[in-house]
Amino acid sequence: MRRWGILAALALITGCTIVPQGGGPRPSGPAAPPAGVTSAALAGVAAGPNVGSLGLRAADADMALASFRESCRWLLTRPDASGLTRPDDWRPACGAVSTWAPGRGHEFFQQYFETARVGDGAAFATGYFEPEIRGSRTRIPGYDVPVYAMPPDLVRAWPEDVPASERTGRPPLGRYDESGKFTLYYDRAQIEAGALAGRGLEIAWVADPVEFFFLQIQGSGRLVAPDGSVMRIGYAGQNGREYVGVGRVMRERGLIGDGPGQYSGSMQGIMAYIHKHPEEGRDLMRLNKSWIFFQELKGDGPLGSLGVPVRRESSVAVDPAFVPYGAPVWLQVDRPEAGGLWVAQDTGGAIKGANRFDTFWGAGEDARRIAGGMSARGQALVLLPKGTVARLHGR
Repeated sequence: MRRWGILAALALITGCTIVPQGGGPRPSGPAAPPAGVTSAALAGVAAGPNVGSLGLRAADADMALASFRESCRWLLTRPDASGLTRPDDWRPACGAVSTWAPGRGHEFFQQYFETARVGDGAAFATGYFEPEIRGSRTRIPGYDVPVYAMPPDLVRAWPEDVPASERTGRPPLGRYDESGKFTLYYDRAQIEAGALAGRGLEIAWVADPVEFFFLQIQGSGRLVAPDGSVMRIGYAGQNGREYVGVGRVMRERGLIGDGPGQYSGSMQGIMAYIHKHPEEGRDLMRLNKSWIFFQELKGDGPLGSLGVPVRRESSVAVDPAFVPYGAPVWLQVDRPEAGGLWVAQDTGGAIKGANRFDTFWGAGEDARRIAGGMSARGQALVLLPKGTVARLHGR
């Protein structure tokens, strides 16, 4: 989805720890992976308990079964960045899942999988959701903020002043100006001032620029029109300009904090301040020069990084260097609603390292509430095809 979990996103926005919506202590993120530990294979993998001992709930297992079925196309065709599995390892389970009867999900996972603990298994889980904001396919009174598709003049190329010997990796994003010189692409302030207006790139219009700013950070969301119709939009690209955490700037300037009478450092607190001080808020948002372009998502969705729909209480974002995309994951954490079986189907910019997870909660106010307050710790197990751990240990 090219998004961050809500707490992870806020950590990047504010540059500090975040107070969950439900109050309570601030969650501190997990420690960064030790230097040189860049994959699960390097972190170390140990056999875990038998799947049958986990106490899988029938409904939980059936939801995970459906998500696993949708992930098999990836598992059978793509290399595993974690170094744990090979496509052929998944063939028995993926061959059986297409005809496996509903209601017997727990039997499926017991028959085809074993558990593995990556590193020490100490897990940290946050939550993310699909935002809903006011929007319209057409420009109507009160809906004046454009949602742009990818502009055709946004390209990757090397500036003329970069020597050929230094042209390594991917070229930067930018555009060719009127003189034919490659330059930086328009930043947030220029786009808001109309740099892309009149070019037919508008796919929708939204009512609140502040809500849209935060939807851009999430990377996808739903636009709810006055007539109740819904348009789902998802990440299509980015302008290549630098990201600035406006919350961090606000905290440095003393605009948000923990003192009496101050706006909180939560997403709600930041939004409240910007709404209360619109001109200053606009300038703060423009410090973040990054701009996200969108596309309409039709059919099922939203789509995760695997290109398959992410499902409420079933899909989880992971670091694919430590958890194979498409693999089931068992979480036993101190937030019961986040415990149970999930399937790794997404990733995010702040989801890094072993046993770092971001649970998906769908759309709506309850999804916002659960995801916004999610900060769970405990243990994690990755479910791998039977025989994988023995092969990894040369047995």
